[in-house]
Amino acid sequence: MINLDIQADIAALRSTFADISDVLDPAALAERVTDLEQRASAPDLWDDPEQAQKVTSALSHAQADLKRLEAVEQRLDDLEVLAELAVEGDDQESADEARAELAAITKVIGDLEVQTLLDGEFDPRPAVITIRAGAGGDDATDFAEMLLRMYVRWAEQHGHALTVMDTSYADHGVKSATIQIDAPYAFGTLSIEAGTHRLVRMSPFNSAGSRETSFAAVEVVPLIEQTEEIEIPENDIRVDVFRSSGPGGQSVNTTDSAVRITHLPTGTVVSMQNEKSQIQNRAAALRVLQSRLLLLKREEENAKKKELAGNITASWGDQMRSYVLAPYKMVKDLRSEHESSNPDRVFDGDLDPFINAGIRWRKKQTTES
Repeated sequence: MINLDIQADIAALRSTFADISDVLDPAALAERVTDLEQRASAPDLWDDPEQAQKVTSALSHAQADLKRLEAVEQRLDDLEVLAELAVEGDDQESADEARAELAAITKVIGDLEVQTLLDGEFDPRPAVITIRAGAGGDDATDFAEMLLRMYVRWAEQHGHALTVMDTSYADHGVKSATIQIDAPYAFGTLSIEAGTHRLVRMSPFNSAGSRETSFAAVEVVPLIEQTEEIEIPENDIRVDVFRSSGPGGQSVNTTDSAVRITHLPTGTVVSMQNEKSQIQNRAAALRVLQSRLLLLKREEENAKKKELAGNITASWGDQMRSYVLAPYKMVKDLRSEHESSNPDRVFDGDLDPFINAGIRWRKKQTTES
């Protein structure tokens, strides 16, 4: 007779899922989906392409959230049946399948539980991530490219829409890169990644093969919808245009379509070269600039300097996560203290354990303060 004592685990998951459902409210989600479906089916929807995109994007996100909640409830029901059949039939294969499914559902519910902690004003927004090489020369620019790939792989694994908005290349790696991730609660989820990241490894760029330390800064801001809340007078900005370029200086565009906007009062700089036309790049850059300025405004109002974007210097003394490849292998978050002994998996986009631990740590800090 097989031993499959997981009923208490399933009951605990059901209790946790009930609490999550109270917060995420699947009934309200279903009503929202119905409303958005009606709006999306309007014959004049695409008369206003910008509004149409907002409606279809909101519908897609709401449908995904509702589908995930419904799927978890169904999986819990199926797991209970599978566990009963395994015991009644003395079926070891079914018992192993039940244990594997229990572990999988536990992770999904854990992720959903973390989502309920994202209650900040900007948390539901898309995220704009900027990665900048810090101290460390070629190792730092290579590290910045490693981080860029890490976030791209994370987004791909989750099926999130991702746009590379700007990249400034170096001889080895990138000096800076900006990407947009459009997903429900992208900013709330990824804002925990903001800060200074530190890499320790045997340098591939040092002829002596010595161990080197390099740094990169990660900034995360929410993408703010265009609004009159932040007005940017034309005389407050300087707009420079230049030719987009790729690795090795090869021309990607035969016209000066890339745009760099400098906000003169604050010194904030935004570059954009993803779009094909100068007009499109200018509009995209202004939107990101508005997002950053709105954050600065809110932070000043709250008297909390750089509370969301962070004051990131990419150097010794303020790192939030360390990636050590030599003499041992370890990735450790210095805030939540979550760690992994498999840096390759982390650099390949396996970030959820760090993100979830970071969000729980942040919530605890907020509660205790």
